[in-house]
Amino acid sequence: NYNFMKKLILIDGNALVHRAFHALPPLTSPKGVVTNAVFGFSSILIKTIKELRPDYIAAAFDMKGPTFRHEKFAEYKAHREKAPQELYNQIPLVKDVLTAFGIPIYEMAGYEADDLIGTMATKAKKIKDLETIIATGDLDALQLVEGKKVAVFTLRKGVSDTVIYDEDAVLARYGLKPEQLNDY
Repeated sequence: NYNFMKKLILIDGNALVHRAFHALPPLTSPKGVVTNAVFGFSSILIKTIKELRPDYIAAAFDMKGPTFRHEKFAEYKAHREKAPQELYNQIPLVKDVLTAFGIPIYEMAGYEADDLIGTMATKAKKIKDLETIIATGDLDALQLVEGKKVAVFTLRKGVSDTVIYDEDAVLARYGLKPEQLNDY
């Protein structure tokens, strides 16, 4: 029965920090530290826990340095604008929030957070009676959606307007099955 399924939330730390940073004005602490991404990320985290009531939760982050994609294709993300330092400075603070919540953080040299999430979601969907929900600001994760086993919880606007994409929602939005999104 679907109601007896346990729920695993996988948080794409980098994607949500980026979304929060760009969605909110530059809030600062009394000491002048920019904290908008920490505030936005924390808001999303609390909303996710309250609404989805997970049994298990984990977060993944990118590590500094090139990934296996850079080794295969030197131009990978070469034209992407680098995020401002104010965003990067907030990542350790976001990790402090996760640690305070008792949420484990996964990182691996040579891989991005979404690679780790894809791997964890693929392993998790083989576990009977476990539903995986990926919390991210990156719609590339929709290719991982599968039946009632893997869904994506993401932001439409700002940090409070959220939506869950299961297979039906992906089909309704794109007219495609999740596994076709790669080609799209």
